Amino acid sequence: MTVSRRFTAEFAGTAFLLAAVVGSGIMGDRLSGGNVAIALLANSIATGAALVALILTFGPISGAHFNPAVTLADAVLRGTAWRDVPAYLVAQLAGALCGVFSAHLMFGLQLVQVSQNVRAGGAQVFSEFVATFGLLSVIWGCVRRRPEAVPWAVGLYITGAYWFTASTSFANPAVTMARALTNTFAGIRPADVPAFAAAQLVGAGAATMLFRWLLPTLQRSAADVLVPHERAS
Repeated sequence: MTVSRRFTAEFAGTAFLLAAVVGSGIMGDRLSGGNVAIALLANSIATGAALVALILTFGPISGAHFNPAVTLADAVLRGTAWRDVPAYLVAQLAGALCGVFSAHLMFGLQLVQVSQNVRAGGAQVFSEFVATFGLLSVIWGCVRRRPEAVPWAVGLYITGAYWFTASTSFANPAVTMARALTNTFAGIRPADVPAFAAAQLVGAGAATMLFRWLLPTLQRSAADVLVPHERAS
């Protein structure tokens, strides 16, 4: 599979993911009558369901990372070639921004916004470490023997992590940066983005190192399963 096709798949998948995250947040907020729990429930279910569908759709093309932390971790395990990493990261960030702006257009909101939603403090940052550590653990734990379960496991994990983490589980640097440009239910204040992104990358790295030890054959599995495009090219 050519780099341009993989790039496009990562762009489109990440755009749809952010449209789901932000759009369902707006819809849930509007329909919940001020009940934040109901809005979060709607947001989490829609995001998890969309994520399953998007991984199933784009996984055979690009590996369906939609997340710089996943791409970097996969490169460490030689599942993604390092020469392709910059294109993946650009596609993910561009797709994330496009998804946010698309959600704004669908709901008749101002296209570009700056979030005022404060998500600061040690508890929030630690939550992002935990959320991303858990996400990469789910991926690496499933990919060795149950690769067909990865889309479902990831979608279910993200749905649950919305609720058991104080930060509502961003677990994705591209998602975090893009959500700084929506002053809606799903937003995050730009000043809080760097700490979130750092915690996410550390969490992804820690989980990857742990599973390299837990599953010594993980490196081969990542190359064989997560990025089938390498065999098809």
